[in-house]
This record gives sequence, C-alpha cells and structure tokens, in this order.
Amino acid sequence: MTPSERRASGWLASIFALRMFGLFSLLPIFAIYAKDLRGGDSVYVMALTLSIYGIGEALMQIAFGAASDRFGRKPVIAFGLLLFISGSVVAALSNSIYGVLAGRVLQGLAAISSAVSAFTADSTRDEVRTKAMAMIGVSIGLAFVAAMVVSPIVAGQIGLSGIFWMNAALGVAALAVLYLAIPDAPLRDDPPATIRHGDVLFDPNLWRLNLGAFALHGCQTAMFVVIPTMLVEKGGLPSPEQWKVYLPVVVGSFLLMLFPMVIAEKRGRMREVFLFGIAMLVVALLFGAITGGSSLALLATLLFLFFFAFNLLESLQPSLVSRLAPASVKGFALGVFGTTRAAGFFMGGVVGGAVAKHFGHNAVFYTCAALAAIWFVAAFSMQPPPARKKET
Repeated sequence: MTPSERRASGWLASIFALRMFGLFSLLPIFAIYAKDLRGGDSVYVMALTLSIYGIGEALMQIAFGAASDRFGRKPVIAFGLLLFISGSVVAALSNSIYGVLAGRVLQGLAAISSAVSAFTADSTRDEVRTKAMAMIGVSIGLAFVAAMVVSPIVAGQIGLSGIFWMNAALGVAALAVLYLAIPDAPLRDDPPATIRHGDVLFDPNLWRLNLGAFALHGCQTAMFVVIPTMLVEKGGLPSPEQWKVYLPVVVGSFLLMLFPMVIAEKRGRMREVFLFGIAMLVVALLFGAITGGSSLALLATLLFLFFFAFNLLESLQPSLVSRLAPASVKGFALGVFGTTRAAGFFMGGVVGGAVAKHFGHNAVFYTCAALAAIWFVAAFSMQPPPARKKET
C-alpha cells in the first residue's frame, strides 16, 4: 500500500472502530443498568432498546450510500456522525427507558458504514483493497474486545449515562479524524454513468454477497446471545474477565487470517478463499453444536475458529462488492450490502434468543450452521471478480 492508502485506510478504520466501540459498549452492561431506568424492568423493552439501532441501520444504509455517491463521502459521513452524537446525548440525558430507546433509534439512523466502505474503496487500488477492508474488519473486532473490557469499568464508575456521554465523545473524535486526518480520495477517470440502481439491486453476484452479509452477522449476533452465558456457566469465567478469552482469540484469528487473504490477493484465488471462509464458518458452528462448549478450552477453540472465518469473510465481502459494483453506484451497492448486514444483526438476536429459549444453546449453533451451509451453496456458483487493473 502507498503511504496515502495506508493513511486513508487506517484513519477510516478508526472511524469504524470509534463508532462501533460506542455501540458495543452497551452489550455487557445494558441488561443490568437498564433496570434502574423508569420502565426498564420490562425485559422486552430492554431487548428492543438494545437491538433497535439495527433496524435504523437497515433502513438508512442504502440512502446514505446513494447520497455519498451524489454529494460526496465526507459530508454524508459527517452528517451521520452528527446523528450518532445527537442520539448519544438524548440517551445520556434520559432517565426513562423510552428516552434511551429514542436515542438508540437516532444512533441507528447514523448508518455510515456504506459511505465509509465506499470512501475506503475510492482511496485504494483494487490490488490492495482487501487489505484495507481487513483493517476495517480487525478494527471492529478490536473495538468489540475493548468494549468488553472497558465498558463494565466505566459503567461502574459513572453509570449508564456515562456510557452514552462516552459514545458522544467518541463521535466527536471520529468527526475530528474525518476532517483533520483523512485525505480526500483521488479523482477517478471513470466513464459516464449508464448504470441504473435497479441493475445493482438485481445483480445475482451482488445478492449472493448480500445473503452472506445477512448470514454472517446473523450468526454473530445469535452466537453472542448464548456465548457470554456459556463462558460463565460452562467455562467458569465471570463477565468482567471474559475479555481474557476474547482478546487473544480475536488477535490470534486475525493473524492467522492474513495467510489465506494473501493467497486470495496475490494468487488470484479470491473465489476459492471466499468459499473456504464460508466452509470454516460451518465447521466452527458445527463444532460448537457437537461439543456444546462444555469447557473453557472448547469454548475458546470455538471462538477462535469462528473469528478466523468471520474476520476473513468480513474482509473479503466488502472488497468483492466494491469490485463487482460499477464505480458510479458503488456507495449504493455497499448501502444495500450494509442493509442486509444490519438486518442480519437484528434478526440474529431475535431468532437466536427465541431458539435458545425454546430449544437450548446447542440449537442456536445448529440453526446458524444450517444458515451458513445455505450461504455456501448459494455462493458456490458466484463468478470471481474481474481481474484487477494493472498500474501504469
């Protein structure tokens, strides 16, 4: 990567990380602290408040992506960050669960993922784009681990409102990074646009990737409906100490993921490595179902296998979308991709919770494995991306 590509990719990944850290920071503490809010004793309302930002993201990803195609990446990302900051402030000032719910809706409407991904694609060449997307993917993973560690400590000191004030501060920091650290993307000499949005919506290769976004993030959310409890009950690891598993698992799986990613890029084996990643996801989920995560070692192995597949696929998929989508509607295509990803996040929590309640933890892993297997069958006939352009 050139210095400009490294700078743009690194700082754009930091914007992802700052925002996602704020969203992840509620996962380990909200169910506990929501009870102190007026109306927070309702488990249904609490769960809805926690997950509703996924609906907001699903509704707005396409609009933000298309707007970034027309009005530019930076203004649209800045508008989204202002929405995120506003939602954080609304939630921080609320002493009612319904006020926090309203703040979470605003946070979800700040659906900047498609615009940030498109900005990353604009700022990198085809041959290094998967590396740039990998930087974003690992930043999300590390933000998750950091949130698991920091959030219980911060909440213990300054309460739930303090978490939302922290979210607002992180949004301000991301806004500063956007305008002070990230260079404008280089101008492209693409031909005039003749592609309609409908052509993108019904492109079979892009829809295979959209199905993958739904499946991957649905499995992630469904898993984490049961994994924290399993770490306590079967692994003997209390919630404040679970980062001791998450941190080495995420970092180690990312380092291992670099090897197949290099093969995909350098040897032109993108399709084969992509299918390998889906197959590894199926293997990880079946491993969880068969072993039942009956010990800390088995749970750590399950998480390592899952995050290896997750990090690999999370890096490859946005890169593939950016290559397959026409340049003039790249933001729109990534918006559709982000919409299905957000829908998977929301539905994974809902379905995972229902399956766990009625059929037990192992059924969650079998259900996710079946969904991943369907994805593998659908992706098997996907065409490889066009050959990358040679630099002159």
